[in-house]
Amino acid sequence: MEYVLFWLFGSAFLAATVLPAQSELLLASLVVKGEHDFALLIAVATAGNVLGSFVNYYIGAYLMHFKDHKYFPIKKNILKKGEKTYTKYGALSLLFAWLPIVGDALTVIAGMFKTKLWLFALLVTVGKSIRYIIVALLAG
Repeated sequence: MEYVLFWLFGSAFLAATVLPAQSELLLASLVVKGEHDFALLIAVATAGNVLGSFVNYYIGAYLMHFKDHKYFPIKKNILKKGEKTYTKYGALSLLFAWLPIVGDALTVIAGMFKTKLWLFALLVTVGKSIRYIIVALLAG
């Protein structure tokens, strides 16, 4: 029966990346079944989802190695303007990293602009855990 925790972790991990996955439905069904501790389910889903967000962060950081390449899709002036805006307002936007599509982009952008890892981890974890708590409460 404990293998379902691995499935929950894996689906949450994949859901945080650009790969299509749905972890909320699995979490809700496990809460309804009532066979696992509520807090454990939220912790497993949150851990998987946050670690998946780190994949996006490192993808963003890796992409910046190519910023001086002639085929890099973002012009230097737009990149500078984006970095200035993100540095000023962007870190708190990571609280919304749980949003579909937008959240993936936010975590990639955070990597591109080298958000401090401790701040990234804190904000992403807070936002994603609140989302999973809400899903679990609505299911239970």
